[in-house]
Amino acid sequence: MSLDRRKMISLGAGSAALAMAGGVATAEPAAATARRRVPSDAALARSISGGFHSRYAHVNGVRLHYVTGGSGAPVVLLAGWPQTWWAWRHVMPELARSHRVIAVDIRGMGGSDKPQGGYDKKNMARDVHELVRSLGHSRVDVVGHDMGAMVAFSFAANHPAAIRRLALVDTLHVDETQYDLPLLPRPGKGFNLWWWAFNQVQGLPAQLAAGRMRHIVDWLFANSLPDQGLVPDFDRAVYAHAYDSPDAVRAGTAWYQAAHQDIADLKTYGKVTAPVLGVASQLTYDQFRQVLPTLATDVRVVCADKSIHYIPEEQPELLSRELLKFLA
Repeated sequence: MSLDRRKMISLGAGSAALAMAGGVATAEPAAATARRRVPSDAALARSISGGFHSRYAHVNGVRLHYVTGGSGAPVVLLAGWPQTWWAWRHVMPELARSHRVIAVDIRGMGGSDKPQGGYDKKNMARDVHELVRSLGHSRVDVVGHDMGAMVAFSFAANHPAAIRRLALVDTLHVDETQYDLPLLPRPGKGFNLWWWAFNQVQGLPAQLAAGRMRHIVDWLFANSLPDQGLVPDFDRAVYAHAYDSPDAVRAGTAWYQAAHQDIADLKTYGKVTAPVLGVASQLTYDQFRQVLPTLATDVRVVCADKSIHYIPEEQPELLSRELLKFLA
């Protein structure tokens, strides 16, 4: 699609989907389910086949939470906003048959620390790099979706000796086209990506969204899934619970507020030389084919043609199959 379309997509949860959708949420009433007791990360990890366990590590000045299981070559999974490592729950068992899976809550997410600073993607990539080194791995495969894809790309750009293969799922690193996104799109010319502006505001998002994140989670999925049953009530409660505290909301906004530094850092990166797989939805496929070759030297792009944005939950079988082929 045109450059205008590129400006609407790839820069956070559901950008492409919401640009194309009507933007009207039909979420279930959230008050009751938001208060539902959500299992611990340890319990959630045990519920996934493959012998997964919840762990913590102190690296780069923060404590990171991760879930690990399986055996074989290490593969790191990084999710985005407003999700956690749990977004990979359908993919992890398949990968664990032949890989050591490490699903990480990036800085500010879920069970990981939520410090006041350090949310530029270059520093968050350092978090992940120090984590995998602390686990005894010198080279890893890295898979990222949404904000996690930006961290994954930065990992490959800044730690080339530590990356074997890189997979980006429906999101590329933020670049200068973000500055061209309209605050008020013309009728029929795209959807207002309100969360990018909202998350730039200091302080106010935590006051408004803390304790109410289920409304945001439901709105995003209502506008970003082809079938609402793909992310049922239980999973939405897990995500909302992870973001409901003021600190969690603040940390989520910090990922977006770091975009200026991220854009500046991207200009200093050379092309990634590790093999790169792009798994794009029907709305980002053309963009991936056009942009990825400018960012990396060895690129392959596949289309998840039944997905809008949340590919690990929309088409986990396809994603698992493509990752296993690519990582073999």
